[in-house]
Amino acid sequence: MPVEVLVCVKRVPATGGRIVLTADEQEIDTKYLGFTVSPHEECAVEETVRIVEAHGGSSTVLTLGPAAAEEQLRDAMAVGVDRAILLETDGREWSPIATAEAIVGAVRAREAAGAGFDLLLFGNEAADTGDFQVGIRVAVALDLPCVTGVKALEVRDGTAVAKREADGGWEVFEVPLPAVVTVKEGINLPRYPSVPGRLRARKKEIERGVPEWRPAGPEKVRLRLPEEQGSAVEILGTGPADAPRVVEVLRQLGVLAP
Repeated sequence: MPVEVLVCVKRVPATGGRIVLTADEQEIDTKYLGFTVSPHEECAVEETVRIVEAHGGSSTVLTLGPAAAEEQLRDAMAVGVDRAILLETDGREWSPIATAEAIVGAVRAREAAGAGFDLLLFGNEAADTGDFQVGIRVAVALDLPCVTGVKALEVRDGTAVAKREADGGWEVFEVPLPAVVTVKEGINLPRYPSVPGRLRARKKEIERGVPEWRPAGPEKVRLRLPEEQGSAVEILGTGPADAPRVVEVLRQLGVLAP
């Protein structure tokens, strides 16, 4: 049975980069940062491609963000996603409430055009803000079943079988399609875009929309960057004669019994 899959991603600063705030403490200074999508969302993209490869159908990647987020959409198309939708903003951070509303609007517009989705995939949470609400809010607004924190997913006969780790075992959920699933990093090993894949992605058209921004949820006053924790190194010795000192430190740490 062919499956129509929508995967939603977010453009975020590279997770290994050094974070610096702007002078007014309202935004992250991105002058020297690269951008990517959250690790959970990389796995959601990979899962999307695998599902369509296994069952047929088609896939769409969607993001809400500035025009520069086109890069992340093309990365997803380079690994096998068929088409892309950019809900273009002026670059300001949208709340989870407003983000979900914009995605719901795009999904309903596709449904009205007779091109709905069987499965909506999200990363479990965003790497920058830690939001885990968007997928759940979309599911509630669309009145769809939702499973979060998924580490294994299978589609069979109009049903999604989702597994979530719990207390050394698995929780298994069977939900009818259409459904919303949020996946966690580790559900798969994402593939890297190939050069031919990137070339094909550059030629594809990106569907664009401009959702109306409105404030929703708590108001941001400012950002705060926690102070970096200093570290120190102590050289215990340089030869066998210093072994007793090593033993003493291990005992102080509780690694060895007194």
